[in-house]
Amino acid sequence: MSGALARGSVATRLPAQDLERARRFYSEKLGLEPFDERPGGLLYRCGDSFFALFQSTGVSPGTFTQMGWEVDDLEATLAELRGRGVVFEDVEAPGFRTENGIAEVRGNYPSKGARGERAAWFRDSEGNLMGIGQPVR
Repeated sequence: MSGALARGSVATRLPAQDLERARRFYSEKLGLEPFDERPGGLLYRCGDSFFALFQSTGVSPGTFTQMGWEVDDLEATLAELRGRGVVFEDVEAPGFRTENGIAEVRGNYPSKGARGERAAWFRDSEGNLMGIGQPVR
């Protein structure tokens, strides 16, 4: 690694038109509570990573995955989230489509040691498109 950015940490920033609505969604539907907060922003920790929701007048187009989680058991994760009312998207793109909310994505990054990924997508209360993936080893 070279350069300051390569040695730095990365965190996602997601817009929320209604920060309190977003806080309720992330708490009730995803089981996540803010790790820290400031006026107009909520900071969450997942594993060693962070993401922030921020009050915004802009609207997410929701046409691409804005943030994703990697999990060990995709079916168990989807069952837990569906039990909380999360609705998974039907996605069709070149090379894959979802069946029962799950897509088989061929190939993966060689450095991750997997031959593919199983994935699912949902939208948060603000229209941000989120992904959940499980590497296929």
